Amino acid sequence: MPWFYLADLPAGQLIALDENAAKHAVQVLRMQEGDSMLLTDGKGQLCEGKLAQVQKKKCLVQLNHCQPIARKVERKVAIGISPLKNASRFEWFLEKATELGVAEIFPLLCHRTVRSHFRMDRMQAICVSAMLQSQQAWLPVLHAPLPYHELMQRMEQVHYHHRWIAHCSDLEKHHLSKVLQPGMTDSLMLIGPEGDFTNEEIVLAETHNFSAVALGDTRLRTETAGVAAAALLCLMS
Repeated sequence: MPWFYLADLPAGQLIALDENAAKHAVQVLRMQEGDSMLLTDGKGQLCEGKLAQVQKKKCLVQLNHCQPIARKVERKVAIGISPLKNASRFEWFLEKATELGVAEIFPLLCHRTVRSHFRMDRMQAICVSAMLQSQQAWLPVLHAPLPYHELMQRMEQVHYHHRWIAHCSDLEKHHLSKVLQPGMTDSLMLIGPEGDFTNEEIVLAETHNFSAVALGDTRLRTETAGVAAAALLCLMS
């Protein structure tokens, strides 16, 4: 059955799909009255529904059985990553991180971040689309862009036991694949901008219990590093 997203899912009620979802159901999927679908709120709730009324720009769905769904990725993984001047590359990272099951994403404004317009509505829509495509009931929490030093100030409220910062500096670091261990239930990884973190930013992270790591033996683009880190942390056995 095709998957759809609605932020609010009142079981047993008749609800309307938004215009984009209705167009996708009718014009792309050619769905008709009586056809079944799955709907999620992105917070672990999954409902079965049937199309009760179909129009070009409006569809009414009768919600039936709803149930909570556990995360497919048992480990809670967060990625803090600098936005990129080329927005399409950052959007690619968001898509792949969502598909892999990342739980939280912190866009970080670092010293060497090249500022660009951050369209929160578009970025959120990309995450929703990737969640549905990968058939998950959990949408990653996408935070508003945050200055790097502010994230450090908030670390007492950000409860991740395992904290990592990936960088290309000559400062001491270990390969991430060598230090990961089974049983690490939650991890926060920081990925710097295209010019990398400054040494001062790396040292600041280490004072907040981040361990410096490398993601491989080659120099990776920011978005590639983000996906590599997400894959290593989410798929660790």
